[in-house]
Amino acid sequence: MTRTISVGIIGASPDRGWAAVAHIPALKSIPDFALTAVSTTRASTAAESARQFGVAHAFDNHHDLVTCPDVDLVVVAVKVPHHYELVSAALEAGKAVYCEWPLGNGLAETAELAELARRKGLHAVVGLQARSAPAINYVRDLIQQGYVGEVLSTTLIGSGMNWGPVMEQPNAYTGDIRNGATMLTIPLGHTVDALCHVLGEITEVTATAANRNTRFTVAETGEVLPMTAHDQLCVTGLLGNGAALAIHYRGGVSRGTNLLWEINGSEGDIQIVSNGGHAQMFELSVLGARGGETALQALPVPGRYRWAPPQPAPGFSFNVAQAYVRLAQDLRDSTRLCPTFDDAVVRHKLLHAIETAARTGERQRVN
Repeated sequence: MTRTISVGIIGASPDRGWAAVAHIPALKSIPDFALTAVSTTRASTAAESARQFGVAHAFDNHHDLVTCPDVDLVVVAVKVPHHYELVSAALEAGKAVYCEWPLGNGLAETAELAELARRKGLHAVVGLQARSAPAINYVRDLIQQGYVGEVLSTTLIGSGMNWGPVMEQPNAYTGDIRNGATMLTIPLGHTVDALCHVLGEITEVTATAANRNTRFTVAETGEVLPMTAHDQLCVTGLLGNGAALAIHYRGGVSRGTNLLWEINGSEGDIQIVSNGGHAQMFELSVLGARGGETALQALPVPGRYRWAPPQPAPGFSFNVAQAYVRLAQDLRDSTRLCPTFDDAVVRHKLLHAIETAARTGERQRVN
């Protein structure tokens, strides 16, 4: 594509949702893109979104959006159970796709969508935007440059933010494991993808999953609902180079640590910390020490790792904007900088292995 890339967003509600707080601010900050169409499930909501965001086309169904000639790239930003239907429709219509993570409700759906994208010869990417975070790319380079020497082990502790005793109404569906939007697939999935981006793939895992919060209260209504999604996940395993891995994710928010990722090596150590367990959403800080240094010190992330323009307000749009900068280059130059549907299959295979290990109690090879 040599002209401006026209974007249509499925799920662009005017007053809430990931599209409104992340995708739309990100797109509007990058000259390569023009938001030309939105769709929701109601005509009134779609019209209000179009008015509020200055968009030419408003649709109350996804079919009209994916077949609109003024749309080059379809963005799917709705609840996970609807991803398969909407992404399939966009690909069948011959459109490039950006789908939020997780791509499918499980490995089988994801593999089918990746195969469809390959068969259609279309560029299709997934919203694993933690890979685009400045701190993640800085640490990746530090590891490749030998800052810690040989990587010996890595430890990750995180809070899921949701999956605690109280959840807001828009997130209530994540309490049902059948919907595929769980603590494993969302915060742990995003963050472990960043871990693999930095250190390489995990080759084998053992896992334990538990439900300690068997019910939760919907904040807005007081309704009490069952929690079938796990709120405690412990994973151990090995990386490709033999380094040991330990992960613990827990539901809700901790009064102590909400994200601590440590990389220990033969020559040094690195920590990545944040206020939230979603590496794709929160600003990450980097600390390190090596050689004769006895205490960690801040390692400011160099400005060259910030590819996207500053965002209009603090929030969740920056890493999404970083991903869009790379996607624009992919669409223009046929590069593969943004994680593709094939990358999504790789990550879903890891999550499937963790699920299987937790269910069977048996160590799993990841392939």
